[in-house]
Amino acid sequence: MTENRKALRSILITGASSGIGEALAMAYAKPGVFLTISGRDEERLEAAAENCRRRGAEVVAGIIDVTERAAMLKWIKDADDRHPLDLVIANAGTSAGSGGAAGESEEQVREIFAVNLTGVLNTLLPAIALMRPRKRGQLAIMSSIAAFRGMPGAPAYSASKAAVKAYGEALRGLLAPEGVQVSVICPGFVVSRMTAENKFPMPFLMDAGKAAQKIIHGLESDRPLIAFPWPMYMVMRIIGVLPARMADRLLNRMPKKA
Repeated sequence: MTENRKALRSILITGASSGIGEALAMAYAKPGVFLTISGRDEERLEAAAENCRRRGAEVVAGIIDVTERAAMLKWIKDADDRHPLDLVIANAGTSAGSGGAAGESEEQVREIFAVNLTGVLNTLLPAIALMRPRKRGQLAIMSSIAAFRGMPGAPAYSASKAAVKAYGEALRGLLAPEGVQVSVICPGFVVSRMTAENKFPMPFLMDAGKAAQKIIHGLESDRPLIAFPWPMYMVMRIIGVLPARMADRLLNRMPKKA
């Protein structure tokens, strides 16, 4: 573990009221750590914040819509003013749920891109502006295994996650000479409120706490890509390089999220 990893004190996490975001906040919470967390459900977010406080962390929790550029800019700047940010995790995301054959509606498509892409930009860009002059800091971007190949059952979700994956990969090379580290996270199915809506079997479904530990280990090692579980990652990588017609036949058999 590098000295920078040992020195993590101020951490900001979006979408921390449930799932991976909450599990990450809990895992990082300890005396001497300052957590700034956000979510959209006040009751769940405050419960997560209180659990982190019980572990000894100082916590500021805010109901922030990641699609609101001005609000996000102020929230991140205020957090940095209190304690200069060491790690920012752009975790907030959404999908269309599961259960219909018609696919994502227009309203769902627009919301998915707003949260999963615009929300990530609204998190990363203010953080980059703060970290660059200091020549230190780390950014973690939540993508998905679905980013490796467009999924017929979730076009907007796949595309939004592919966009942030590519953006994160490019940022890593851009910001490395300036001392800012970037990692892209591509989980498979993880127990959360989002996956609870899926009406189909989810292979290698993982507990959020276990997923958080994998992510933290990857961030400590400054891994460019943190993808898991390994079997699902390999399958998606293989599908991604298959001839398009063959990949289409395989993926069209999969359940649709709607």
